[in-house]
Amino acid sequence: MDFRDPRPLGKTGLKAGRLGVAAGYGAPVQAFEEAFDRGCNYFYWGSVRKEGMCQAIKNICHKGKRDDLIIVIQSYSRSASLMEAFYHRALKRLALDHADVLLLGLYNRPPSRRILNRALEMRSRGLFRFLALSGHNRKVFPELARDGGFDIFHIRYNAVHRGAEAECFPFLQDEDRLGVVIYTATQWGRLLKQGKMPPGESAPSASDCYRFVLSHPVVDICMTGPRDSEQMREALRTLDLGPLGDAELDRMRRIGDYIHG
Repeated sequence: MDFRDPRPLGKTGLKAGRLGVAAGYGAPVQAFEEAFDRGCNYFYWGSVRKEGMCQAIKNICHKGKRDDLIIVIQSYSRSASLMEAFYHRALKRLALDHADVLLLGLYNRPPSRRILNRALEMRSRGLFRFLALSGHNRKVFPELARDGGFDIFHIRYNAVHRGAEAECFPFLQDEDRLGVVIYTATQWGRLLKQGKMPPGESAPSASDCYRFVLSHPVVDICMTGPRDSEQMREALRTLDLGPLGDAELDRMRRIGDYIHG
């Protein structure tokens, strides 16, 4: 397994870099362009939208590379009309006529029929290509996978919270599987804090956390939210270092169990 190689994103037909990048933490335009040059093409335009990613997307598209990007626009709206209105606002800011993925954000139960119908109608008009969903309730993902309406899931998973290994991943590994994108790889930064470590153990790096996530064979993409160019480069080390070995995986699980306990 070489993290520098793109990977099919489930059944979508898209080829995705193994690290996805999020807009909301403040990294500058140059950091996003560097990530794109390293093969990170999954650009997540979430609820907090900083200018760095916006300008990077415009610059990349201006170079004629729009088709190399996978642009994800998230909506938390529970109103179908507002969901579409906010979506159009996002497209306008990015100077795009469509995104690749509409992400329905933070659903711990199946979305309403009203939301799903509007999303499917938007897709029929070419506003996006693939439908994704995120949430913290792991049990909802197998249920929605059986229904067949989604293409990609964003799932919480890290060395501390490993429940997805039993409750989600076994249901997402057949030949017609959905794309799997992981967020909270650093457990909101707790895995990076020396004060949270077991006695005598040093804190993992951010790249260790991303490597832990990507070492699971079901995972397609691990999200990163860098605040600056230095954090982006630390994330990009993941691609060069590759999967964790058995001893390193055991260490990450041991640290995760300690923090969880």
